[in-house]
Amino acid sequence: MTREEFIKILKEKGYSYKIEGDNLVVTHDWNVNLNSLVTLPSGVEFMNEGDVNLELLKTLSPGVMFRNKGDIDLRSLETLPPGVVFENKGNVDLPSLKTLPSGVKFMNKEAVNLGSLETLPPDVEFRNGEHVYLYSLKTIPPVMKFLNKGEVYLKSLKGRRFKEWKGNIEGVSSKRLLHFMISKGVFI
Repeated sequence: MTREEFIKILKEKGYSYKIEGDNLVVTHDWNVNLNSLVTLPSGVEFMNEGDVNLELLKTLSPGVMFRNKGDIDLRSLETLPPGVVFENKGNVDLPSLKTLPSGVKFMNKEAVNLGSLETLPPDVEFRNGEHVYLYSLKTIPPVMKFLNKGEVYLKSLKGRRFKEWKGNIEGVSSKRLLHFMISKGVFI
């Protein structure tokens, strides 16, 4: 999709935007529903006041940024370019993604759903404000740290939330124990 085609769609839907250098910044004052799109041009930045719904999007172009004030629905997304940073105020929903490239950062304020993800690169950052859902994860690199504020759900590795695992030691933070086990290569 070209930038001009994207601008035409924004205008048809009544979504406000501005041009800042090479970036096209979506500034709409509520949710942005672009559910029919399967691609976006490079350099799009979402700074709208609500959710971003891109349910059919299969790939994300380099330079796309999410700084919106709500959730992000990317339920069909299968690949991400390296270095994507999610800085939105809500959840990030990526349930179809099977792998993550290097340098992805989750700095969003709520949960991250990576329900189909099977592997993690060692430099992915989870600094989000709530839970991380990793239901299908098969391994965890020994240098991985979960710096999110909520629980880590490792259903395929531990059967449920790590906090509820029967091997937890009373009086020891479940996240501290998880990081120790990761550092010892338990999940390789």
